[in-house]
Amino acid sequence: MDWITLLRSLQSDFIKRLSSGCLLHCQTEGQYSELTIISGERLKLLRDFCWLMAEKYKRTSPVRDVFINNLKGKLGEEVVKERLADFITEVDYEKRFGGDGNIDFTLSCDRAIGIEVKSRHGSIERVRWSVSSAEVEKNAVVVCILIQEEVNEAQPEYHLFVAGFLPTQMIKLKTGRISFGIEQLLYGGGLFGYLEQLQAAENHHFSKQDKKTQFRHDISIEEDLTQLHVKQGDECFEKREYEAAIKNYNTALQLNPHDAEIYYKRGLARYYLVDDEKAIADYNQAIKINPKYTKAYNKLGLARYELGDYEQAIEDYTQAIRINPDNAVAYRNRADARFHIGDNQGAIEDYNQAIKINPDYVNGNARSQLGNSQKVIDIFTQSIEISYDDVAYNNFGNAVSELGDYNKAIKINPDDADAYYSRGNARFDLGDRTGAIEDYTQAIKINYNYGDAYYNRGIARYSLGDKLLAIEDFQKAADLYWKEGKLAEHKDARERILELEIEESLDILNF
Repeated sequence: MDWITLLRSLQSDFIKRLSSGCLLHCQTEGQYSELTIISGERLKLLRDFCWLMAEKYKRTSPVRDVFINNLKGKLGEEVVKERLADFITEVDYEKRFGGDGNIDFTLSCDRAIGIEVKSRHGSIERVRWSVSSAEVEKNAVVVCILIQEEVNEAQPEYHLFVAGFLPTQMIKLKTGRISFGIEQLLYGGGLFGYLEQLQAAENHHFSKQDKKTQFRHDISIEEDLTQLHVKQGDECFEKREYEAAIKNYNTALQLNPHDAEIYYKRGLARYYLVDDEKAIADYNQAIKINPKYTKAYNKLGLARYELGDYEQAIEDYTQAIRINPDNAVAYRNRADARFHIGDNQGAIEDYNQAIKINPDYVNGNARSQLGNSQKVIDIFTQSIEISYDDVAYNNFGNAVSELGDYNKAIKINPDDADAYYSRGNARFDLGDRTGAIEDYTQAIKINYNYGDAYYNRGIARYSLGDKLLAIEDFQKAADLYWKEGKLAEHKDARERILELEIEESLDILNF
């Protein structure tokens, strides 16, 4: 009995057992199994990748169709990879216009031997797989996978069967396509042995052009794997799982060490882990790759500011401003650094420029932007001539309290949250902490998502000795800042919470 007759006999037995559910099931990678189950985190990663592809190609095909087609293919490839393990190359995470090069895997030791995987869902009697003439020409074998469950967005688990395989030398096809059913396949248990024989015989070769195609194919795999790890890193970052985010960014950088954006994102994650030195290294690397990366200069300055290196921070912010003269954030940050080295006039000029570019930096937010410092308020009082018609008066009325009279504004519009907030700031500066808390509370009643009102109310409550309520306010402010993408404010609020929690624990120990 020749090997083809033997494998066909085993296939007939397999089809009978498939109908009855009596199948061989081995969970060890690299060992043959008629059944493979994919679920849990493994399935989630596949889904995430397929949604990424659906989003990427939504302009050319319906999103759901792209998702399902990709998931069908990747489920089948996962099965073949698990069964053949290191004997073949890695799963291809690339979806290109015009196809994937008609090769899903090659042997690890011989890239000339291609393997095409076909995945289908359907009943045993009716399911059919098909291949094109190009796929037959470029591959040594076609492996067919049967998916028990219908593929959709919500399926929690898939049972997948190695339906069988066909050597392409047995397929007589010069043009078009050909389809076949499960009874025409050879038993999947013989796949590994057949590929070993092919490798030993070295009787399957490709043209130079085919090898160039495969080279481009491998590069594309790395590109989309990089995107996948970056996406997973971003998701971890959003959940504040910074260490997990860094691990994903590390993997992405191993695949693509020349992407400035990934270094920048890893720098942000390290910054939030208070690892400023490593954050600085990442920002510098991002700038080395992209010398005009304004965001990286801003964050680099912020990290150095946190380390007390104000002079270098000023240089970083200055470089950001050179690249983009309309960068209000850079002017505001440079003002903070200048204030800390005693350059009060320079700080005032930068604050004013930031406000000129973006008035929202002080509307309802002057106290947090000015560092909550009475000295800064005094500087503005001494240095700025303000008239009641001056826009600067409206912006800084909450900081220069002796010139602010928000009672009139509140009388005109009792639902003006900003007016209550600003009057609260004025009352705080006059020493009326209780009155300030009342105004901040009223501002919050009008606008429940008023992060600055929570923040300043926390300051006022802390000044009255109410640490627990202050912590609650700072926590609410931190949550709102995070949602709004105000990363510097978020970090500041978190640092205040940490300081108060440490202070509170020390009080308990002393008691």
